[in-house]
Amino acid sequence: MSSSQHWISGVIILSTLLGVDGFNGYYQNAVSQCRFSSWDLSDLEYIQSYVFNKAEVIRFNSTVGKYVGYTEFGVHNAEAWNNDPAILAQRRAQKDTICKSNAQITINAVLTKKIEPEVRLTMGKASTGGHPALLMCSAYNFYPKMIRVTWHRDGQEVTGDVISSEELADGDWYYQTHSHLEFTPKAGEKISCMVEHASLTEPREFVWDPSMPEPERNKIAIGAAALVLGLIVTAAGFIYYKTKSRGRILVPSG
Repeated sequence: MSSSQHWISGVIILSTLLGVDGFNGYYQNAVSQCRFSSWDLSDLEYIQSYVFNKAEVIRFNSTVGKYVGYTEFGVHNAEAWNNDPAILAQRRAQKDTICKSNAQITINAVLTKKIEPEVRLTMGKASTGGHPALLMCSAYNFYPKMIRVTWHRDGQEVTGDVISSEELADGDWYYQTHSHLEFTPKAGEKISCMVEHASLTEPREFVWDPSMPEPERNKIAIGAAALVLGLIVTAAGFIYYKTKSRGRILVPSG
């Protein structure tokens, strides 16, 4: 899975406060945006907007190449600035001086990062009457978004009876996805979930172990933990007893 297959989109926003008059309720600021959706920045666009009391008054767009006014005051200033070659040349150059360097930093710092998915295989109950069993393969906390999850039975990819979700955004740059396989268990078969992602050097296989139901495995794990804890407590008590015994002085009774 090459990086060229990944969808990319970025917006860099720089805001400058031009003036505030709290007594009269005036608020004026300028907002610069660098927009792009390609790795080579071929569609990079620089936008500068002047805002007065939350309403955009005038805008420069590098694609348009000039100022456009949205109010009477904005139209007046747009006409004046568009007739000044020095102002236009400076604004057009800011696509390179402001946007290109910042956009490249964003790509290097964020969009090229790769986080391996955390994969879990769990057993559930099939929702339809066609098959008695259901396996769910869940991948959590991965980045970038694109991922491929497939099912295999005895080395052969399964295409039917599979339901997969879209990549779901967690809201913190990470994604999750879930794939369900409805099936009828057979003795001795091998069922696995195969995950392919940009963070992995090769596809990773997760094999389902049907030797014991999941609740029973959980009980064994809890029991083993309790046994280990009991041994630790017993050993600690024995050491304490031996330590106290060494400090005693035996007095003859007769």
